[in-house]
Amino acid sequence: MKRYIPYIIISSVLVLMSACGPKVPENYATSGDHPRIYPDYIGVTVPVNMAPLTFEMDKKAEDMVARFTAGNEEMLCGGEKIQPDDDDWQRLVATATEKSISVEVYARYDGKWTKYKPFDIHVSKDSIDPYLSYRLIYPSYVSYEELTISQRCLENYDESVIYNNILCSLEGEGAGQCINCHNYQQYNPERMQFHARQNLGGTVIAYDGKKKKVNMKNDSILSAGVYPTWHPWLNLIVYSTNTTGQIFQVTDPNKIEVFDAESDLIAYDVERDEVTNIENDSTELEVFPYWAPDGKSLYYCSAHFEYNDTIDHGKQVIRKRRDVKYNIYRKSFDPETRTFGERELVFDAAALGKSATLPRVSPDGRWLVFTMGEYGVFHIWHRDADLWVMDLKAQSADSARALKEINSNDTESYHSWSSNGRWMVFSSRRYDGEYTRPFFAHVDKDGHWSKPFELPCSDPDYNRQFMKCYNIPEFMKGAVKIKPREFADVLKGEAVPVKYVPRLTH
Repeated sequence: MKRYIPYIIISSVLVLMSACGPKVPENYATSGDHPRIYPDYIGVTVPVNMAPLTFEMDKKAEDMVARFTAGNEEMLCGGEKIQPDDDDWQRLVATATEKSISVEVYARYDGKWTKYKPFDIHVSKDSIDPYLSYRLIYPSYVSYEELTISQRCLENYDESVIYNNILCSLEGEGAGQCINCHNYQQYNPERMQFHARQNLGGTVIAYDGKKKKVNMKNDSILSAGVYPTWHPWLNLIVYSTNTTGQIFQVTDPNKIEVFDAESDLIAYDVERDEVTNIENDSTELEVFPYWAPDGKSLYYCSAHFEYNDTIDHGKQVIRKRRDVKYNIYRKSFDPETRTFGERELVFDAAALGKSATLPRVSPDGRWLVFTMGEYGVFHIWHRDADLWVMDLKAQSADSARALKEINSNDTESYHSWSSNGRWMVFSSRRYDGEYTRPFFAHVDKDGHWSKPFELPCSDPDYNRQFMKCYNIPEFMKGAVKIKPREFADVLKGEAVPVKYVPRLTH
């Protein structure tokens, strides 16, 4: 994400525009419509510490000029793409905090200029966590080795690799490896985990400078840990354990269907390397655990499914996949005794003929956001998938509603809260139906959501040319400082085996 041409900022009080800088055209036609720009930043709300918003005309223009104004500050940018300078942008947003930046766009086509209807960019005083991590992967069904877990500074355009899958893919006799499911304890980059599958596989745990690979397979649990959630302060990670399959669909608009034939919930003690089952009902498919911010409740999803033991379980789920509906449940948890209570139904999606997955509770404990689809568990492949929100303060499922303010006509899926609870990042395929991109939306204390905006890049055309998906966007309070080669060395080493215990030690 290389920096491009810098432009100058003009203060009506302090700075004069250079003669060689961009100038507002003298002759132009006037349009009553807003400009059609990419990315669409018209009317969005951005955090005060976000990197500059760059954009271009959706239909490439011969030339552009954009005038940004806030109070006495004015900035002009010009060229085929609008790419504000970092320092100038920060001075502008500092003036516009809790107010708006007004943007006038002029574009030239066939030698003629048009001035479009001005639009506003609102600037919130609510800052955003400085880093975002995600997995970058091609939207392919068979190739998964060329992928990374990467991190991006949201205050500028700096991107770096946390771990590159190729570093271990060809090591040993069995080539091939897949990395996934990075997760952090309370947004702390020094306390993270991720999985490596197949060759040299295991779960990598990094905790305050210590690193280890864990072999979480055990005869007493269904499988190694899959989808993680790290307790807010205890050295305890809850995982779902899954027997997962997939099918390819020729006529269905959803090209691929990923499903669980079996799934349970387990808890793993990071210090003792102990695991135990916490939900393993043979008639339930439990998945996607998530700790409440107070550490006293565990949310998760589960679908009821009874098997005919004379038929392969996976084949049964495939045949009845449209009947598999997940609800959201909650279990109480006592941090002192490390014991869980009975499950409690939070949201009955099946009663609506729907399926709910990926529950995420806001840091203040009030808002539950989840993904809703017609059926199934892996909604990132479902074009009908939307984000929903439920007010937990209302203590009623009737408070749940679709987040129409941020949903699109295509897939909305994985989502994460910022540490201050004022921003949400989510994956969306709204632009082309194929590639997931990170989008951000602001929410105030009363649950009012702003129009979402795409991750800014130094070149506004970057994501339209980028041939990989951003998966599992997670906020972080800083950068992961462990080098990719250090993680590779851990993966090449011996894995620590887990010990099964009937209950957690306290």
